[in-house]
Amino acid sequence: MSKNYVQIDPKDNIIVAITNLDKGMATTIQGKEVILKENIKQKHKYALNDFAIGDEIFMYGVLIGKAIEPIQAGCAITIENVKHASAEFNNSKEKFTWTAPDASKFEGRTFNGYHREDGKVGTGNYWLVIPLTFCENRNIDVLEGALSEKLGYETKKDFAVDTDALINQYKAGASSEEIYSTPIITTKEEMTKNRVFPNVDGIKFLKHDGGCGGIRQDSETLCKLLAGYIANPNVAGATVFSLGCQNAQIEMLQNAIDAITPNNTKPVHYLEQQQSSSERSLIEEAVKHTFVGLTEANKIERKPAPVSKIVLGLECGGSDGFSGISANPALGYASDLLVALGGSPVLSEFPELNGVEQEIITRCNTEKDSKKFYDLMRAYSAAAVAVGSGFENNPSPGNIKDGLITDAMKSAGAAKKGGTSPVVEVLDYTEQITKPGLNLLCTPGNDVESTTGLVGSGCNVVVFTTGLGTPTGNPVAPVLKISSNTKLYERMNDIIDINTGTVITGEDTIESMGEKILDHVIRVASGETPSKAVLHGHNDFIPWKRGVSL
Repeated sequence: MSKNYVQIDPKDNIIVAITNLDKGMATTIQGKEVILKENIKQKHKYALNDFAIGDEIFMYGVLIGKAIEPIQAGCAITIENVKHASAEFNNSKEKFTWTAPDASKFEGRTFNGYHREDGKVGTGNYWLVIPLTFCENRNIDVLEGALSEKLGYETKKDFAVDTDALINQYKAGASSEEIYSTPIITTKEEMTKNRVFPNVDGIKFLKHDGGCGGIRQDSETLCKLLAGYIANPNVAGATVFSLGCQNAQIEMLQNAIDAITPNNTKPVHYLEQQQSSSERSLIEEAVKHTFVGLTEANKIERKPAPVSKIVLGLECGGSDGFSGISANPALGYASDLLVALGGSPVLSEFPELNGVEQEIITRCNTEKDSKKFYDLMRAYSAAAVAVGSGFENNPSPGNIKDGLITDAMKSAGAAKKGGTSPVVEVLDYTEQITKPGLNLLCTPGNDVESTTGLVGSGCNVVVFTTGLGTPTGNPVAPVLKISSNTKLYERMNDIIDINTGTVITGEDTIESMGEKILDHVIRVASGETPSKAVLHGHNDFIPWKRGVSL
């Protein structure tokens, strides 16, 4: 995209400013000259022709809004003159054919992963410590304090202070000079090298505010989510804390695990505080169970696995006006490559598929899945309306400021992450990914809730596109952050893994960038290149209670 403005689809009647455009500038689209009547900010849009009130506005080839004021050609498209509108959809399917991209560069490619007995392959090897109710969060904190730093898993700090060394010097009668000369700082790199269990990537503590109160269905959903985390191939086993009287009972979690893996062989240790003689004995037992579990988890090593074992979560957050023309379509091409190689990309965030429903219904392999998607979208939309909101309220202030002024505009760009391949299965929240090919998973638009759900359904890697920047990560799956523009990459390089701003400047094509993304995913899956979120210990975990979350 070497030009400073672009029409994304021939059907579009609004144009994207690639750079800041000045009033009076002449632009030519499909032989038609338009003189800008005002300054147009980078990432924002201007009218290709005159609009009367009620006229439909198209971008990405789909309906994204209607004019609520007369708009002259060359004027900016804003929240003052346009309102959200999206195309109607039904459950009728049209014939759909797909030509897979050339994935020959990746044929025979493998990644080094952790092979599990159920045939899945992990990109990490973690032990989980899970409370069944928020009442146990304090005990989770105690266990974290007892284990993480001592075993070399401290991820919240860039270094550790060895106060014990000073205490030992003091007790040995050391002088002030000797104390001053004693090294007491250990870097994160040194802590990692000194891990007691080098084949275990970490102990993750999944604190949450659920498990009791609310409605019983909340606890049932929570247990299914936690079961999905335990079953995730990146997990070796778990220590589970129960108070005893909460809604989320141990048996409920056990049943949820059995539903996913009927012959589960992963060690899961259950501790119920109301059956324990004291808090001290509870913690002592938990520490010992976890320690022994880590000794077993440490026996597994990375071995080669085909790329088809990658289950790739497709996520976006903090999107901007470039997300839908650089980061998201590039990730979509990587998704198509992965499908061609037998892997399983997973598209989520159903509120951000508003306006492209008919296309997705057409892409569903079966009538059953197209109907399931139709029903889930209708139910989600109705639930939002019932509480006085709607999908049109999805765009955040940051989205709007950077050019995404309607939900349909945002959604049409967000859906590009899913590429162009057929949809092999439509899944509701907490349902597990079992089929190779593009899967759809019902999650909210909220970044962390959605990412949490993707991993709970089996994703072993997540790629997260962003135009504004976000530190979001996950306790179990590596999250790769992709910037839609170079300015963001340069400003937040410490938390961004890949820059797709080169697509905007013309140095890369969607295809070449998609190949770079997949290559990076494979290296992360092998443990060769850690994601920035893992390096910084970004362990965000927010279960969705199935309420309205846009």
